[in-house]
Amino acid sequence: MPAFPAFSDGTRSVHAGLPTPEVGEPFLPGPVFAAPYHLDPVTGPGVNGYARTEHPTRLALEKAIGALEGAPTLVFSSGQAAITALLLAVLRTGDTVAIPADGYFTVRAFADGFLADLGVKTLLVPTAGPYPDFAGVRLVLLETPANPGLDVCDVRALSAAAHAAGALVAVDNTTATPLGQNPLALGADLVVASGTKALTGHSDVLLGYVSTTDPALLTRVETWRKQTGAVPGAFDAWLAHRSIATLDLRLRQQTANAAAVAELLLARTDVTGVRWPGLPSDPSYAVASTQMRRIPGIVSFDLGSAERVGRFLSAAELVFAATSFGGVHTTADRRAQWGDDTSPGFLRFSCGIEDTADLLADITAALDASALP
Repeated sequence: MPAFPAFSDGTRSVHAGLPTPEVGEPFLPGPVFAAPYHLDPVTGPGVNGYARTEHPTRLALEKAIGALEGAPTLVFSSGQAAITALLLAVLRTGDTVAIPADGYFTVRAFADGFLADLGVKTLLVPTAGPYPDFAGVRLVLLETPANPGLDVCDVRALSAAAHAAGALVAVDNTTATPLGQNPLALGADLVVASGTKALTGHSDVLLGYVSTTDPALLTRVETWRKQTGAVPGAFDAWLAHRSIATLDLRLRQQTANAAAVAELLLARTDVTGVRWPGLPSDPSYAVASTQMRRIPGIVSFDLGSAERVGRFLSAAELVFAATSFGGVHTTADRRAQWGDDTSPGFLRFSCGIEDTADLLADITAALDASALP
């Protein structure tokens, strides 16, 4: 791994995880709907014995994601299932974990609740710093770009600091995707991500995964998955694998749209707090432009109030009000409605693959319509 290292992102995405060609067989075999399989009556289990522990459709998806992340991969029934498995497979009572203070809020809630009940201490660290001394920390979890504020941290520098202190490093790669950055190549020990978002991109699958080149860590996470059963179904795994083929194409248009939307928003006096790491004026630009291979199609900004957000989304024809992000349709989510620590008018804006001119015209009209008389 990675497979096809000499080829470009588009080629790698199309061919990732495909089986060896056989005459009369499809490029990507359909999902295998089975729980148990025939066993050898004498020797017992072969490659597939029971779908919770091994499954051909799931194994093909893991091979595909692993080819892009550059490491063996385990898939889960959701991104939260994946990150929970990672945390509980690595952490023990008395350990300390450092997690993003501005990352996905459910991870903080899990740390405040279940991890605290297990005697695990949590250190909240802003993605953009300042960073503490990691002495005594068992695991440092990074999320870059952070969701939803889009701050970026230097994975290579933080990994070196954490390793010097004896800590493991995991990076949530959900927003960037493996075509945006490869954290393992930057020094991280593990990658965790929600495949629900841009990786699969069609808003029709719940999926998560963990990748690592460390066999011992992979075994611990796999044992956790095996014993808790947090596996995706066959059809979800097949849908995800099918969708990865267009990842490069989708990201290309989403990034182009985000660049145009960010410039549009910056030029308006009735929009504040515009963030997109691809903007030269963005606080994260210096790190993002050197660390990331492409900037994701997510922009964040503030319209000042929940009421104006409502008027904006009601007026827009091409922007759907929806949570999650990274899909082919442009969506916007007022994060405060979910209890996230953001201002009432803050929006996480996920650019789809619509024509750029159409999207800009629709956003402009909706912003104008949402302004107070």
